Amino acid sequence: MSTSMTTEYYQFGPHKIDPKQVFYSTNLSYATVNLRPVLLGHILFCQNADETSDLWLTAKKVGRQLESFYMATSLTFTIQDGPRAGQSVPHVHVHIIPRKDGDFEKNDEIYDAIDESEKELKRKLDLDEERRDRSMEEMAQEADGYRLLFS
Repeated sequence: MSTSMTTEYYQFGPHKIDPKQVFYSTNLSYATVNLRPVLLGHILFCQNADETSDLWLTAKKVGRQLESFYMATSLTFTIQDGPRAGQSVPHVHVHIIPRKDGDFEKNDEIYDAIDESEKELKRKLDLDEERRDRSMEEMAQEADGYRLLFS
């Protein structure tokens, strides 16, 4: 967590993440709700340092709790490393998305949805009314609910 004179925040590439959006953290990583989720339960898991072991152990723990919470049957973990891979924020992070039968007509369509989400964020265009930026209050409320999974 980074600290400024008046507020604390998590650094996500060039973006500052309000602690109200973060629902789980270790000394090295944190899980935060997504500004524009592809599906219900789509969160971001980010490293605070170059610690691959902590990244994956914590991603697995957070993912299993979300899978159970959403009564999902699987998880999609994605990483986009670099702009050619669709990464819009230059910071290592993992997308964790609980999956259920029928959430997409074809299972791999989720990757197109994630790619479109990243492109929209990069262009700063809101072409999809259903994928609007959420308010801080909405994201804080979702994070509060997830925090209960880890208490």
